[in-house]
Amino acid sequence: MAAEARAALTLKLVCGLSVTEIARAFLLQDATLAQRLVRAKRKIAEAGVPFELPSPEAWPERLDAVLSTLEIAYARAHEDAAGSGAHAGFSAEVLHLTRILTHLVPDDAAVAALAAQVRYAEARRPARLDADGFIVPLSAQDPALWRRDLIDDANRLLADAIRIAPSEPRTLQAQLQQVWCARQSLGHPAPWPEVLRLYDRLLLTRDDPIVRINRAVAVAEIQGADAALAELARLDFQALDDFLSYHAVRADLLRRAGSHAEAADAYARALHLDPPAAERRWLERRLAELPKS
Repeated sequence: MAAEARAALTLKLVCGLSVTEIARAFLLQDATLAQRLVRAKRKIAEAGVPFELPSPEAWPERLDAVLSTLEIAYARAHEDAAGSGAHAGFSAEVLHLTRILTHLVPDDAAVAALAAQVRYAEARRPARLDADGFIVPLSAQDPALWRRDLIDDANRLLADAIRIAPSEPRTLQAQLQQVWCARQSLGHPAPWPEVLRLYDRLLLTRDDPIVRINRAVAVAEIQGADAALAELARLDFQALDDFLSYHAVRADLLRRAGSHAEAADAYARALHLDPPAAERRWLERRLAELPKS
């Protein structure tokens, strides 16, 4: 069974994510993901595959599915900045499980890098909401509020990942988190040039729409909103129509480029996709601030 199918099935049966939530994580239509889940269940039933702890010999074959499952489960918790949603508990669980994995598989760069990514992200949680409950963009977060214990732990894990496989996609993703968490105060410049450089390296090994969308944010800071919009225009709009981050990023770029009517439409589409409460409030405020024609 493919790693993606294994991850999707685990997210559905163990983590309790809906078909829509899983489909959006994999950039798939609901119907497509549902069909894959049915096929995976049928394959398990027909083969009589037992639900049991696999032997260490089977771990390498299954590790990518495990990491993808943890990655998506954590993403569902992380996008809820207020920590009040149904999946908020995944944050602590994934912290714990990634720690266990680093002991079980100590010489795997992807394992160490994912554990580092989760710790960098959790370290910033205290600064993700302002006093009014609005989400605070990463570049505007006060580093003084970040948890340095988690950052130090993440730095150690990332050092292991870099030593083992410096070009592993998850190693590069963890490095993207690290350059932000190296910031000591809002008085230090945001590390956009280094962020863009790392995204360019990441594209060589993991060229997918999510990476392209995140890279466009850095392009906007270095080359301007119009250049970033040109990057987004190269992506498959229809395939990303149910992807919240695509519409949120595009809306902000359109706003910065002065295309206010198009920005309003993009904000409306993002809000239609049911963002978490803190992000919803931020998007609604951005939409309300657009000049009225």
